[in-house]
Amino acid sequence: MFNKNIKLVLAVLITIWAVYKFTQGDIGDGIALLLFAGIFVLFYFKNEFILLAFLQLRKQNFPGAQKWLGYIKKPEGALTLKQQGYYNYLHGIMLSQTNITQAEKFLKKAVKLGLSMDHDLAMAKLQLAGIAMTKRRKREATTLMNEAKKLDKHGMLKEQIQMLKQQMKKI
Repeated sequence: MFNKNIKLVLAVLITIWAVYKFTQGDIGDGIALLLFAGIFVLFYFKNEFILLAFLQLRKQNFPGAQKWLGYIKKPEGALTLKQQGYYNYLHGIMLSQTNITQAEKFLKKAVKLGLSMDHDLAMAKLQLAGIAMTKRRKREATTLMNEAKKLDKHGMLKEQIQMLKQQMKKI
């Protein structure tokens, strides 16, 4: 919605207004304004359109997720590095259904920019391993699969890794 720098400026201005309200004796208004400023700080670290795209992706609504990501016009200027990573990660996951070459490009960029959660990074590397296996690059697929296995500390991707290993044996 707003550029990341505008969000910080709005948060600072609202916080100053809240302090003014506190000095005037309007404690309730000051607290409400601090909570309002907190929303802008939250959206500085977690982009609202990326959150809405994740929500649509959980519902398996790929066109809806694409629509929300489409609202981000210039990701390099509007997003922090981690948010750019997730922006590319979401594009890569959606494109992996149709265009694996484009998906590989987006997922590699997401891994390069970095993702906050280890299981997201593991999922991106597992997707890349699947793409590499599809393109008959067995060594790269094995390396990426082992990296994904190390990152998957809770065993959430255990079944997918086993499936990929079975498919790799057939090649």
